[in-house]
Amino acid sequence: MTYTDASMDALRQAGDELADATVATLFERGQVGTFNSLMRYVSLAGAPLPDGLPEVAREYLEATRVPPAWVDWSEMEKARLFFIDNNVHISTALSFASMPACYVVPHVAKLLSATHGLKYPSKRMAETGQFTVYLMQPDAFEAGGRFVPAAQKVRLLHASIRHHLGRENQWDAAALGVPICQEDMIGGQMFFSLLVLDSLHRLGIHMSQEGAEAYYYAWRVVGAMLGVDQDAVPQTLDEARRFLDLYMIRHMGPSQEGAQLTRQLIDLYEEIVPGTFFDPIVSALIRHLIGDTCADWLDVPHTPWDTVVKAVPHLLGVLETIEDRSPLGAWALDRIGHLTTVFELSSLTRGRVMHYAIPEQLKKDYGISPAVPRTRRWDPPAATVC
Repeated sequence: MTYTDASMDALRQAGDELADATVATLFERGQVGTFNSLMRYVSLAGAPLPDGLPEVAREYLEATRVPPAWVDWSEMEKARLFFIDNNVHISTALSFASMPACYVVPHVAKLLSATHGLKYPSKRMAETGQFTVYLMQPDAFEAGGRFVPAAQKVRLLHASIRHHLGRENQWDAAALGVPICQEDMIGGQMFFSLLVLDSLHRLGIHMSQEGAEAYYYAWRVVGAMLGVDQDAVPQTLDEARRFLDLYMIRHMGPSQEGAQLTRQLIDLYEEIVPGTFFDPIVSALIRHLIGDTCADWLDVPHTPWDTVVKAVPHLLGVLETIEDRSPLGAWALDRIGHLTTVFELSSLTRGRVMHYAIPEQLKKDYGISPAVPRTRRWDPPAATVC
């Protein structure tokens, strides 16, 4: 698949017809509050839909309740096992690479500032972490699983943001494209898949080709569930590299919102890290994973740990050696990884479940201005020349 500025420009003007129509009808009929109230505790796939649910919402939920017919379940199981084997590393990459990468795209940073209150900065991280954990459960797509209802709600949440910004004339679609457009949705898919794999590689994590491809495949399935145009999505990791390189060249840069969100992210994780001695490792990890240019754009501070953190791959290499040579060691490390991920998620959610409700309004002070099994080891696709 070939990506050009012209093809990307077309993706910037496309939203999600099904979700957009559903949300528009809910707002027109004054049924958003009813929908949120009734769906608050509908969190399991296969659960009966509540009485009184608006008909347009019921039709949407019925139409989106099953994954695409093309899903290869053996690949999804490989992805789940890959996640179990690398859950702490993946959580680290999501927190300290994927999220800052979102912030280095100015118009995305503006959107995040608009839709997630400054008084609760952990909300975005909590939603992302919870969503990923739901995806990687054995029953993710089965009756009783939590992933499908979460995906259905996130898709409507995205549509509601497009609805608000379009109705309130707070977004220059000619300059910035449709809010949360197809290009940005695919870009986000790349941040949570390919960029995570890049970060694991930078941390020195040994990944098989099969594991890396399966993890990327799982996020293709996620994209389909979230309304991403499958004709435009990169099918392979090499195609993903070409898309991500062009996307970042087109959009990345500094912004006040990006720097502010990054500061909140750093403060949040410094609160989670016990004591204060290790606090600087948060900034050092972000700088190590996204590079100095992007880190400077986001005002990530330099710390004495910038040099120390470069030793992390060597430490992880020792742990991987233990894991490879000892089944008991592998079990223990996987268990520790699981508990660490659970602790991090519980800290972010503050013991609450994220419900992904449709926001009935955006921040009142919001304003938008145009801006800019181990087999063959996986090696990241080479950077493309755009």
